[in-house]
Amino acid sequence: MTVATLSLRDDFWEEFELEDEDITFLYEYLLEKEIPLTSEELTPLVVKQRISREKEVLEKNLLDGKDIYAPKEEYEVGQGLVFPALNWQKGEVIDVRAGENPELGEFQVIKVQFEEGIEREFASQIEEHILNEPLEKVQAESLDEAAVLEQNSDLLTEKIEQGLKDRPEFACVAGRWFPRALLLDINVGHLNLAEAVLDMNGGGPLSTKELIEQVEISPDVHPRLIEFSLDMALQEDIRFDEVGPAGIIAWYLHSMEPDGVRETPPYLQYSPVDYDKSPLTDEMLELECVLDDELSSFKESKSKPKDEVKICLIFPHWRAGTLPLSARIEHLFPTAYEAPRIRFVLIDGDTGERFPGWVVRKDRYVYGLRDWYESKGLFPGGSVRIRQGKEPGEIIVEADSSRATKNWMRTVLVGSDGEVVFATLKQIISADYNERMAIIVPDVAAIDEVWKHSKKKTLPLEEIVVDIVRELAKLNPQGHVHVAELYAAVNVIRRCPPGPLMSLLESRPWFAHVGDLHFKLDDAQGN
Repeated sequence: MTVATLSLRDDFWEEFELEDEDITFLYEYLLEKEIPLTSEELTPLVVKQRISREKEVLEKNLLDGKDIYAPKEEYEVGQGLVFPALNWQKGEVIDVRAGENPELGEFQVIKVQFEEGIEREFASQIEEHILNEPLEKVQAESLDEAAVLEQNSDLLTEKIEQGLKDRPEFACVAGRWFPRALLLDINVGHLNLAEAVLDMNGGGPLSTKELIEQVEISPDVHPRLIEFSLDMALQEDIRFDEVGPAGIIAWYLHSMEPDGVRETPPYLQYSPVDYDKSPLTDEMLELECVLDDELSSFKESKSKPKDEVKICLIFPHWRAGTLPLSARIEHLFPTAYEAPRIRFVLIDGDTGERFPGWVVRKDRYVYGLRDWYESKGLFPGGSVRIRQGKEPGEIIVEADSSRATKNWMRTVLVGSDGEVVFATLKQIISADYNERMAIIVPDVAAIDEVWKHSKKKTLPLEEIVVDIVRELAKLNPQGHVHVAELYAAVNVIRRCPPGPLMSLLESRPWFAHVGDLHFKLDDAQGN
């Protein structure tokens, strides 16, 4: 049996792009089904259709318009043939004569001239011959749908999504695609009613079905079509925000979202500082990872994702009532296909109390914990444990507490001249904390004023770092300051990720590393 192996080039799927035939196929498929589908759901459909199309092209190119030679067939002069048994060589019949072999009975002999000019003779009209068996086609992995999806599913989904975004005939809501031509007419009256319904429900969130129940839309069409049409109209109206996690569509009035969700809280706002990353040591990079700063440039955590993560709060997040969406913890929180803001449920692991939380994807923080921090007696440097709840969209937060005791704690004070100083004072503590990063803030209003003043007059970061190293060194008998201590203290008065601070410590001669990420200020060098 002759075998034909069909294969695409090695990088075919890595370089895949949607073609017009793919677009037409998807458009007609969605028209027929009348059901919106996600990019992930469209991917296997596109792969199956493209494989079928590419196989046709490969087979056509293999034969090049010629017939496959089989001894049982009859041929005539001028007919083009392909010979699978001869490595798919192509030739043309140039002569036909009667065969001369009594054992075979009547048959013919054809003379074929191959493309290289070589001439050979072959038998025809012979019924019994091994080459008469059907051609077996074997396909490589590149034409195997399951293998292609296993190896390239995420990449292909991304490519399909990008390709459809450029096509105005497709509409997309919460990652689901649908032909725009099928959308129902959702008018201003419908949208005004939806706004009123959300307003009466505290801004939301409400599902599309819940809105449809109170917004009069013709019921004479497929319910999924009504839902998608309303979703599309709401998405294109700036009054509404889609705030559901991936797979769930939920609507909220943008104007009724918390201020810290619509706009980044001032304590989290960061003016980027250019710095050289090359001086950072492996120790520093490891520390930066566990400090869980959302502004650090880690794309993903270097460690295996954990079911529970314990983080240490810095002043900006404590003051804003937020959590950093850092590389170590972002996998715990709900995400979305497109929604920039996601509303979910926070649960107190001790009491079971439920309260709303928000993921703000663009600026990488989680909002909604300010009252909870206060109820748990947390302060900058306090520890929070985070894990997922039993149901999707539920996050459990816990703060370990103990009987209140008086401890000597690093405390930040603001003098009458507006200058910030640090002192070690006895404070009543009832929450778990990180000893290096804990800072008590007895007068929050005074620190708020420092932040307001710094917005008007921005000091160079290096000047702030030098001043705070001097302050912190006074509290240590050896005059040393650990990088984590410095990071926590700087962020009491200015938002800054660890990287720029570490770069300064390593690159300036007036900072001397004395071991284990402890630094000492050399005033002689500074002068």
